[in-house]
Amino acid sequence: MATRPVTNLADRVAILILAAMALIAAATFRDYGLGWDDYTHSEYGDLLLRLYASGFADTRALSFVNLYKYGGGFDMVAALAAKVLPFGLFETRRLVGAAVGLIGLLATWRLGRRVGGPLAGLVALVLLAACPLYYGHMFINAKDAPFATAMIVLLLAVVRAFDEYPNPTARSMALAGVAIGAAFGTRILAVVAAPYVAFGLLMIAAADLPAFGARETAKRFVHFAVRMLPALAIAYLIMALLWPWSMVEPLNPVRAAIYFDSFFEKPWRELYEGLAIPVTEMPPDYLPRMFAYKLPLLMFALGLGGLVGMAVAILRRDTSPKRRAALFVIALGALLPIVVALISRPALYNGLRHFVFLLPPFAVAGGLAAAWLIEWARARKPVLVALAAVFAAGIALPVSHMVRLHPYQYVYYNELVGGVSGAHDKFMLDYWGLAFKQAGEALRETVAARGEAKPAGRKWRVAVCGPQRGPQVALGPDYETTADPRGADFVMALGTFYCRMLNAPLMAEIQREDVVFARVYDIRGREITDLLVYRAP
Repeated sequence: MATRPVTNLADRVAILILAAMALIAAATFRDYGLGWDDYTHSEYGDLLLRLYASGFADTRALSFVNLYKYGGGFDMVAALAAKVLPFGLFETRRLVGAAVGLIGLLATWRLGRRVGGPLAGLVALVLLAACPLYYGHMFINAKDAPFATAMIVLLLAVVRAFDEYPNPTARSMALAGVAIGAAFGTRILAVVAAPYVAFGLLMIAAADLPAFGARETAKRFVHFAVRMLPALAIAYLIMALLWPWSMVEPLNPVRAAIYFDSFFEKPWRELYEGLAIPVTEMPPDYLPRMFAYKLPLLMFALGLGGLVGMAVAILRRDTSPKRRAALFVIALGALLPIVVALISRPALYNGLRHFVFLLPPFAVAGGLAAAWLIEWARARKPVLVALAAVFAAGIALPVSHMVRLHPYQYVYYNELVGGVSGAHDKFMLDYWGLAFKQAGEALRETVAARGEAKPAGRKWRVAVCGPQRGPQVALGPDYETTADPRGADFVMALGTFYCRMLNAPLMAEIQREDVVFARVYDIRGREITDLLVYRAP
């Protein structure tokens, strides 16, 4: 089914959606500002290129802050692309991010189609494309969004290989190798895939046992493993290329896993349910609430329904062993990391940023649920029409928010919490400070419109409450940024809970859906000594 030519309407619509997403991304990628990590990641990508260009003589990339413990594939690709594309470095990073995100959408469609047919694949694609959390992060997130793409491609490769058991094709083997290498070359968290792939294989082998006997079952298992073994070599080569520190010493990936197993930064506070809570002390309901509030309601409902349906299908006796294993690995791909996090209680912050990789398999589960509902309703025309209306409304609602929030789609909250306007006093919104791009543009335009000249002998001085690098890039060479408001001309502050409201003339406000994302003040002639509401101990 998955390899036939496109012969039906669902496939044609899916291709049109992917094409439309590519056109929208091409038209809007310049709108996204810089976050806390962008500048550092761009430096890491440049250092990785210097490492290879120097024949490993320039080894600064192997000790650069803590990024050497992450893979740098995205940063390297973006740095290379910036050398050939006619855009600035940071615009190029946004464009490359969009391209990687589109690959994730493509893989989600193909996986949904493989396990549930063309309609399930189409719905999975639509759910993910209309998910503001995924769409927003694919432009701005150098680690978690590429990791999400690598992981869904890996799931697709695994399901393909399971379908072909015990004779996986070279294509499935190569796809698995590339995905494993790209996943580990992005985050060591890719190791989480090992248990559900292993469990899926064991399910197939256990089903073989009564039919083939122990000896033949073992032969089939070994034959499959041998056919897939080259994938590990491909994966290691790609991981080594994207993450050179991982091959300097054999135990470095283990050291990275140990490092990230415990919180490695000085704890700070983030807003959760209206309280400023240390990120190491978030309550147990953090993840369940975030998933309930950050996903579009239709995606959340269909995804949960799909997971329940997958559990029922796995337990049914008439489900084939290969299908049972495929459904099992997809379900675990969407659930296991949440279960592990609920048990291990790691530091939790930035909403669902670190869990973006769960959205594609969750969308696949939603696609399966929709396909099952439509199949059930085929003979009940009024019910089918009602389902179509609910689906259309359920997609139109988050898409309308995406348009109104642009380019801050990632801050989206659904109607359970009152949308972004209902969430702004309860949860973190623009935690990456993307609004400083628009705030910087507004400041420059206002100064130019007033015809004001720079102070004699120096640049305009802008105090910033939030990340420093983004405003500096947005403001340009006539401005310099600082964290100290004393002696500054202007203040740019995020509209978040830790930035102080100032008694000073307001030059600009960046708003979406009646929520202030950033403010620009004129503080000339005023004694402003602190921009923060509180300081971490």
